[in-house]
Amino acid sequence: MATDSYGRRVDYLRISVTERCNLRCVYCMPAGGLPVRERSELLSFEEIELFVRAAAREGISRIRLTGGEPLVRKGIVELVRRLRAVPGIESVALTTNGSLLARMAADLASAGVDRVNVSLVSLDPAVYSLATRGGRLEDALTGIDAALEAGMAPVKINVVLMRSLGQDPMTFARLTLDRPLHVRFIEYMPVGAGGEDGCDPVGGSDDWTQADRVANDEVLARLDSDGAGAGLGPLKVVDPGDGPPGSGPARYYRFDGAAGTVGVISAMSHMFCADCNRLRLTADGRLRTCLFSDDEIDARRVIREGSGADLRALVLAAVAAKPESHAMRVGTIRRMSQVGG
Repeated sequence: MATDSYGRRVDYLRISVTERCNLRCVYCMPAGGLPVRERSELLSFEEIELFVRAAAREGISRIRLTGGEPLVRKGIVELVRRLRAVPGIESVALTTNGSLLARMAADLASAGVDRVNVSLVSLDPAVYSLATRGGRLEDALTGIDAALEAGMAPVKINVVLMRSLGQDPMTFARLTLDRPLHVRFIEYMPVGAGGEDGCDPVGGSDDWTQADRVANDEVLARLDSDGAGAGLGPLKVVDPGDGPPGSGPARYYRFDGAAGTVGVISAMSHMFCADCNRLRLTADGRLRTCLFSDDEIDARRVIREGSGADLRALVLAAVAAKPESHAMRVGTIRRMSQVGG
């Protein structure tokens, strides 16, 4: 198994299959979108499969397909089927905004998607539309229903909290009471064009600032208080072995009798770098060792010009190059939609 310089086993690969998205979420993309790359700059499905076969030989066993929005890429179901058949790959998961999931969930599950994460910024239709710049909440909720009906498990809801949006954590937590949904609150991260004073992922008044970040300790305190006030009792810690399966860094909690869980992903307030187990492959074939780093390895060149042995060596080199931590860096050259989140 591939182990980095700090003793961390690296067995998880996030693959961005496209930088395109049908939404423009304020924490992820500029309002006008991003320049469209030439097709020749993007990895083909055959090239992605070739890389995954090499990575699997070096211990990668879990794949997550991301974007942009992965479901806008034509043929995504076939890619899932191909990756699921690679020897050594134990699971293929998907992160999506859910807007196209209703029509594709059954086919994706049949092809081999084990679990799905749906990004959901608000349960208020007006706020959802504002934060996604035109998205329809109904589409995302229908997609979540379709994922459950297709038998995907677990179904996780990713909520990026921004103080300026006024989101209510308890409203999301109520989703976990009657259905096996796992809501994770994610601290707003400074990924995008950065400077000394902040990060500008979207331009203008949407600049990332510490003031807009809601620390997860505050979220848990609010849920504990609001849950007690609603007669649900306090949040209880879920032991790691009893939480929803997956490769992520969330800490999970549950209200008494709830079918699902509430989780927090504290990239800023409680760094989890010591347990990082992942690499990232961008849509244009760059291998990244850390979400917050601009250091990249040109995997596309090796995929197109090198041998299988060269690819395996590249994977091991990337594992060896993983930094100890993101060191609270603010701002990156690439935006969130370009690195697969």
